[in-house]
Amino acid sequence: MRVKDKRYPEEFKRQIVREVEETGNSTLVARRQTKVPGTVTRWARESRKENGLIPSYNYSNNINAKSLEEENEQLKKLLGKKDLKIAILKDLSKKTNPQ
Repeated sequence: MRVKDKRYPEEFKRQIVREVEETGNSTLVARRQTKVPGTVTRWARESRKENGLIPSYNYSNNINAKSLEEENEQLKKLLGKKDLKIAILKDLSKKTNPQ
């Protein structure tokens, strides 16, 4: 079990985690704040875990992970359809406007 880091106030850590969420880049935030990137990444990860945003490691029993997999499959199908439409439109464009 990890000992709580008492060197920085909780409000400071929350501010850093908010910046990470806004930018999506913990390394960038760490550089701006002159902190060790691993520490900032850990704070963000712990925050997500505390808020229930990181699923447990047992994916077979995790309902949230299952719904994410289903959504991922749906998005892959949509992407495939869009790619097909683009290919058809490009082919049609070449046939109607030969250069």
